[in-house]
This record gives sequence, structure tokens and C-alpha cells, in this order.
Amino acid sequence: MSKTRSVDMTVGSPIKHLISFTVPLFFGYMFQQVYNMTDSIIVGRFVSDKALAATGACGSLNFLFVSLAMGLANGVGIIVSQYFGAGKHEEIKKTISNAFYVLFGAALLATTVCVFVARPLLKFLSTPDSILNDAALYLATTSLGILFIALYNMVAAILRALGDSRTPLVFLIISAFLNVFMDLFFVLFLNLGVFGVAFATVVSQLLSVIISLTYAFKKVEHFKIDKSKMKPDKRIIGHIFRLGIPMALQSSMISISLIILQKVVNTFGTTVMSAYTITSRIDNLISQLYASLSMALTTYAGQNKGAGKNDRISQGLRSGFLIVFIYNLIVIPICFFLSPQISSAFVTSKEVISFSSTAMKITAVNYFFLAAIYVPRGLLNGCGDAAFSMINGITEVICRIVFANLFTRLAFLGVYGIWWAAGATWAVTSVVCLIRYLSGHWKKLGIR
Repeated sequence: MSKTRSVDMTVGSPIKHLISFTVPLFFGYMFQQVYNMTDSIIVGRFVSDKALAATGACGSLNFLFVSLAMGLANGVGIIVSQYFGAGKHEEIKKTISNAFYVLFGAALLATTVCVFVARPLLKFLSTPDSILNDAALYLATTSLGILFIALYNMVAAILRALGDSRTPLVFLIISAFLNVFMDLFFVLFLNLGVFGVAFATVVSQLLSVIISLTYAFKKVEHFKIDKSKMKPDKRIIGHIFRLGIPMALQSSMISISLIILQKVVNTFGTTVMSAYTITSRIDNLISQLYASLSMALTTYAGQNKGAGKNDRISQGLRSGFLIVFIYNLIVIPICFFLSPQISSAFVTSKEVISFSSTAMKITAVNYFFLAAIYVPRGLLNGCGDAAFSMINGITEVICRIVFANLFTRLAFLGVYGIWWAAGATWAVTSVVCLIRYLSGHWKKLGIR
């Protein structure tokens, strides 16, 4: 049906499908993380520790504003995967055309709001005055790329829904290398500091969108849409919102919980803020395999749900847990024993390195819980379990708020209660995810 690398996951070995789909997706996510990692390393080593803290203070807020567009884009991908599994290719074209309307509106709204409320929100989070200006500038600048993030992720989600996880990798490799080059140029040669890093990211996101859309319209048959399918369709737009909004709210609630945690972190000063920024970057890096596998499971479950093959969906869950178990046996010892060396890549401050090294060990021992969130969550999302998205988001918000405020008040944990709170949140949320899967509600769902 298309010239792209479509893969039918309704037949064949589940674990082979998941591995072959996850590997390129994993490298794609890793390159995506190069954006954040490069920003942190360049700012931390070539600008200042305070500049690193400023960019780190924006992480959860930035995630909040992109979550609406990202959730809707993922909702589009789920719908496409289910239609692909059911063999309804004309419905895929209608979904794609209507997705543009939805994402343009959502992204522009998010960008506008972010630009105007960036500084007040940072003040609300008790961001130190010494870094407030840099943090506000960084957040407002990166918000200009929300539309590009939305459009890129829509194209990527659709390609993944069709079983192609390799092509998006190419787009990200190009933009990631460009981002690194521009970071160095704007910071080292033009001395633009935090603004230069933010602007480099936005430009690389724009170029990634141009490349991905050009490829999609030229190479993917489903993107070749005639005028009759370009009219807004209330049924499809409603379907996108029914799946996308709960997923967006899930991401929003998770980001709100991270914002609240960031507020707690900010009360401990810039040293702890820098350490938290480093461990957050490492957590994001490690979790890319979980996220990649989760997305693979979303596509796998979506296609098999569309084909009415619930037994294969259950097989996919077991295969997913096997993959993350083996992965954890590799990465956890690395994080635990090489934490000082990893931390020193970001900063030269011995105090920051000491804090972040200990914190990294705390989060490392909790990675099994984090993995146990991503596996069932990806599968349930692929089945279209919108209600679960809300349950998952609410669970994380409550746990992170309660544990962060409780643990940091315990004398024997002190500031390290910040990282133990994250581990406890992962543990509780993973149990909720597994309970939702075992309830069997996902078996009753499907495309309309």
C-alpha cells in the first residue's frame, strides 16, 4: 500500500517483531536525548553551573507544554495502527488529514500560553533569582519549537503505526548532529549562552520537520491524500481527541508532578538543582529503551487489536518484560559503579559530582520498577485504553507529591529523599499498571 517499510505485526514471532522495531526506535530516542544531553554538557562546562541549573529548571515545564501536542500525535498513531491492522487504508488517509488540523491548533495554543506564563511559573516554582532570567529565556525560546515537535512526532507516530521505526531514526540523526554543531557554534563562537543552546534546538527541530514531511508526502502512499479526504471529519477528529486528550492529560499530570518535585528541589539551592538536572538527564537516557519498547508495544498491540488478536497481545507483554529484564542487568551496574565518572562529564564541581553520584545510585536500584511501568502502559495505550491513561497520570501526581514532601522531611534521608521519592513513585505506579492489565478491560476495546 505504501513505499515505506510497513511491517504487519499481526503475524510472526512477537519477540522478533518487538526487537526489530525497538532497536532503531531506541537509537532514534537516544539521538533525541542528544539534544538535552548536549545542552547540559555544553552549558555546564562552557557557561556555568548556574546556567546548567537554569536549563534544568525548565525541563518539567517544557514537558508540560509539549505534552498536549505529543499526546494528540500519539493518539493519531494508535488510530492509524488499529486501522492498519484492520486493513482500512482509506480511513488512515482521513485520519492523517484531520490530524494536521488538530495538531496545528493544539501546538499554537501551547506555544502562546508558554511564552506569556514562562516567567510567572518559574517564580511560582521558587526558582532562585540568580538563574531566573536565564531560565525564563530558555523556556520561552524552546517553546517556539512546540509546533515542530508536534508535526515531527505526528509523522513519526504514523510511520511507526505502519510498522516503520527506521525512517524516523534517519530524521533524528540528521537533526541531532546539526543540533550539536549549532550548540557549539552559538555558545563557543558567538557566546550566546543559554539562548544559543535553546535556539539551536528549535532550528534543528524545524529542519527535522521539513525533512520528515518531505519524505512522507513523496514516499508514503497514505500521505497522498486527495481533496475529498481533506475536509474536516467530526467523527475522526472526535476519535483523535478521545484517545489523544487522555494521553495528553496523562503526560500533563506527570509533568505537573515533576514540576512540584522541581519546586522541592529548588528549595535546596543551585548545587542540588545541578545534581538533579544531571540525574534527570541520565534517567531520561536510560529510560529510552523502556520508551522505545513501550512504543513498539503500542504499535504491536494496536495492529493486533485492529485484527482482533488478543492472544498475540498477551504474548507481546511477556516478550516485553523479558527484554527489559535483560537490559536492566546491563545498565544498572554501569550506573551504580561508574556514577562519579558519568557525573564529571557534565560539571567540574566536586560538590555537584558527589551529590549526583549518590543520587544516581539511588535511582539505579529502582529501574526495575520504572521498566514495569513502560511495558504494560505501551500495550494498554495501543489497545486504546484511554481511561487507563488518566489513572496512570493521577497515580504519578499523587505519589510524587506525597513522597517528595514526606521523604525530604525525614532526617535519615534528607535531600536524597528527592530521589527516593522518584523510586517509590515508580514502584506504586508499576503496580497500578499491572493491575489494570490483569483486569482485562483492554480486551473489550477496539476501533469504531
